[in-house]
Formats: sequence, structure tokens, C-alpha cells
Amino acid sequence: MRILALPLAALLGLALPVQAQEETDAPSPNQIVDEAPREEWVTIPPENLLVMTLAPAVDGSARKVVIQLMPAPFSQGWVANIRTLARAGWYDGITINRVQDNYVVQWGDPNYDNPEAKGAATPLPEGLRIMNEIDYISDEIGQALAMEDVAIDEDPYADTTFFQGWPVGGDTDGAWPVHCYGMIGVGRGYSPDTGSGAELYTVIGHAPRHLDRNIALVGRIVEGMEHLSSLPRGSGALGFYTAEEADKRTPILTVRVVSDLPESERPAFEYLSTDSDAFARYADARANRRDPFFIVPAGGADICNIPVPVRRVVD
Repeated sequence: MRILALPLAALLGLALPVQAQEETDAPSPNQIVDEAPREEWVTIPPENLLVMTLAPAVDGSARKVVIQLMPAPFSQGWVANIRTLARAGWYDGITINRVQDNYVVQWGDPNYDNPEAKGAATPLPEGLRIMNEIDYISDEIGQALAMEDVAIDEDPYADTTFFQGWPVGGDTDGAWPVHCYGMIGVGRGYSPDTGSGAELYTVIGHAPRHLDRNIALVGRIVEGMEHLSSLPRGSGALGFYTAEEADKRTPILTVRVVSDLPESERPAFEYLSTDSDAFARYADARANRRDPFFIVPAGGADICNIPVPVRRVVD
């Protein structure tokens, strides 16, 4: 298991502001990603991908959202539950129930933990795991950080770094995924409830990092985010749709684990290795823009402003 912590010079971009004018030929972050060698890209296993099909848009166009599930050691109990729920067909026919502006989109059974619920909730499949709050944090990664004595960037919430393509926060006691845009978390009630994975949400606004270590993060949207972020906002408490807004609830037709689909129908994705030289250059460019449009480099970047590049593999 390897932790990559970018040197502070890379994450913080310790260049002088005048360099923005001097380095007129500096590549943009997108150029660096486009030119990254093929061997620096990592294939996402189809077992770690879900395809969520929403009801067609008003104009009849298809709406599919592809989700990458969190790899070990993070949130594996919830991730296992999500696969179980998908394979049982439990998600088929649920709806988007909450859209809170600059915050989250949440989906699940409209009759479960919904202020406007009127009916009985759909029974959950057997075999779901029950997790504890301690499972929000991986002490395995914390030990690795301690052993390697890595220099990591500090922000107001935690030390931050990248692990196997994911943004994480942590200290020598443990590490955890962080709530960046497009990350997917598990809806839950009051503690000690930790949620099962039957209710999920994705971040559609400014990174709500105060939720880190308080809710399980289980994945991220890698394609189709526009189908969720553009949904109509709810006017009820916390952005839930009211009874009068029932027609705004977008149905979710199916959720499938990609490895269960016929091979000809499996979308394939890969991410830029966060251990790679290209990613280090990309992170530096995101932290300190030197390409011609920019006048003054920012001098730093929040970890959520360095999104890990993910791309669809086209045959």
C-alpha cells in the first residue's frame, strides 16, 4: 500500500507571481492531462463501477450516471451493501427526493426518512452489513502515513493528500475520504445510525468538508454529473421535495454493477495515477496557474480544487 503526498512545492505552487507573465508557454492543467503517458493511467475495475439510469429528460434524451465506488480500505462495509442493493434490484424505481442548492442531491426510497413520506418503506434485502462510526476512518492508512513520515498539506480541516486516485484527509491516527464536488455519501439519521447505503447523496456545491468523518463516503460521479446538478431544487426542509412537488422527483429506473452487464455494454474508465509525474505536474498547475490567461498565480489550492482526472476508455 502506497501513499502519495505531493510535496508542498507541488500542492501549494510556490512560484512567484511574476512567473505568470514570464512563463507564457506554460501548459494548462488540461494540456498536462491530455499529454500524460498511457502507462500513467489506471483502469477502474468494472466491479467498482455502477451505472444509474434516470428516467429520460423532458426532451426524451437518455440520462445515465456512472459512479465509481470507493476502494479499500475506505468504507468497504457500505460499498458491499451498495453492491448488494444494486444486485437485488432494490434501487430500481426509487427517486431523487432532495435537491438542496449548493449542497447535495439525495436519492432513495421516497417513503424512507422523508418528511413528506406517506407510505411504507420498501423492505431492505437480507445480508446488509451494519457499520460503526469508527468505520468512517481507516487507521491502516494513518499507520502508513506515520511510517512514511510524509510531508502533507494542511488545511483548516485536516492534513490532506491523495491515495490511489482519491483525495483524503488524515493524521497519524487515521485517514478518511473528503467531501469534494461529486463525491457520494451515505444518508443516515442521528448517531449512532451510520446508514446502510439505501440512501445516497452527491455533493453539488462548495465542498462541505465539515461532514468529513461524520458520514461515510462511498464513491464519486465520474460521468453524467450534469443530470444530477441541474435537477430542480426542492422547497421543503433541507431541499426535500414537498408533497406538492411530487412531480419533481426524478425516478431512478435501474442501478447496475458494471461487471454484471454484458461485456458489450460495459463502460470503461481510467484515472490518472496520483503517484505519477504527470499528476504532480497537473496538481502544481492547478495550484498555480501559469498559462497565458492568468495574470497572478493563486499560490495554492484546496485539495478539492485538484480533481483527479478520470476519463472514459474508447475502443
